[in-house]
Amino acid sequence: MKKIILSALMLTGMLTFAQEGKLTVSGTVDVYGTVNTVDGPGAPGLLVDSPQNATMFGLGMANTIFTYETGKAGAVVDLAYGPRAADAAGLNGINQLYAYYSVNDKLTITAGQFNTFLGYEVISPAANFNYSVSYLFNAGPFTHIGAKLDYAVSEDLSLMLAVTNPHGNFGTGYGDEFAQLGAQVGYKGQYFNLAYGADGFGATDQLYLDYTGGFDLSETLYLGINAAYSSSSDAKSGYQGAALYLENSFTDTFSLGLRPEFFQFNGDANNDETVTAITLAANKKLTDNLNIVAELRYDSSDDNIIEYSTASGLFPGEDSVTAFTVAAVYSF
Repeated sequence: MKKIILSALMLTGMLTFAQEGKLTVSGTVDVYGTVNTVDGPGAPGLLVDSPQNATMFGLGMANTIFTYETGKAGAVVDLAYGPRAADAAGLNGINQLYAYYSVNDKLTITAGQFNTFLGYEVISPAANFNYSVSYLFNAGPFTHIGAKLDYAVSEDLSLMLAVTNPHGNFGTGYGDEFAQLGAQVGYKGQYFNLAYGADGFGATDQLYLDYTGGFDLSETLYLGINAAYSSSSDAKSGYQGAALYLENSFTDTFSLGLRPEFFQFNGDANNDETVTAITLAANKKLTDNLNIVAELRYDSSDDNIIEYSTASGLFPGEDSVTAFTVAAVYSF
C-alpha cells in the first residue's frame, strides 16, 4: 500500500512538473571518414584542437541538449561526449549548463557555462556548414563560465555584457587572475565582439576583437564573414585572421560552400607564423534529420606549422596537407 501511495504521489508530482513548464530534448551525433596526403593520420580542424589525431574512420561527438522553460525562467543542460567534444566542450562532458531569467521582453540575464559569443563557427557540427573548423575557431575561447546580460534595444539592435572566468578556467581551481570582461553589439545580423582580461593560461591582458556577420547576395547565395584580432603584452603573443563563407543552395536538399581563410600568429612568441586554408564543402540532406557533408580541404604554411601524426607519436610540422572527408551528421 505504501508503495502504491508513493508511486501515486511521484506521478502526481511529475504531471504537475510537466504542466507548469516545457521540457524539450534535442541533439546530434556525427561520424566521419577521412584520407590525407601525408604519411600519417591527421586532418586540420577535424577534431577541433587536436587535428593530428583524426584517423581514417572516427567519431565526432554525441550531443544532447535538455531545455526546460517555465514562465520567465529556464535552464539548459547541454551534454557532449566524444573526441571532438573532449577538445572543445570543457568539463566532464558539459558543453553548456546555465539558467536564464527574462526580466522583460528586452532584458535577459544568463548565468552558468555557455558557448562563446566570439566567432562564426560553433562546437556542434550540425550548426556549421563545414564539418572541419577554422583556425579562427580554434584560436579563440570555446566556452565561458560566468554571467551575461542580453538587451534587445530594437528588432535590429542588440547589446550584450558579460563577466566570466578566464576562459581556460572551468571553475575547478583557484588563482589570482582577474576575470574576463566581454561585450557585443549586434546590428542587422552583424556582430562586433570584444573580450579582455585573463585567458586562464598565464596572460592577464588578453584582448580579443571579433567581427562576425554576413549578407544575402541573392536568393540562394550567402556570404558569411569572420575577422578577428587578439594580442597580449604579458604573453607577447596573439593572432589575427579572416575567413569568408560562400554558401549557395541549389535545391532544398543540396548546397555547396567555399571557405577561404588566412590566419597569422603575432608577437615574439610565435614569430608571425602564417597558414592559409581553402575548404570546399558539399551538403546533402538525405532526410530531415540526416545530413552528409563531403569536404575537400587544402592547408598551406611556409612556416611548417600544420600538424599530423606519425608512427613514432611525434607531431612534426607540414608545409601543406590536403584532406578529403565525408561526414554524417544526424540531428534530432
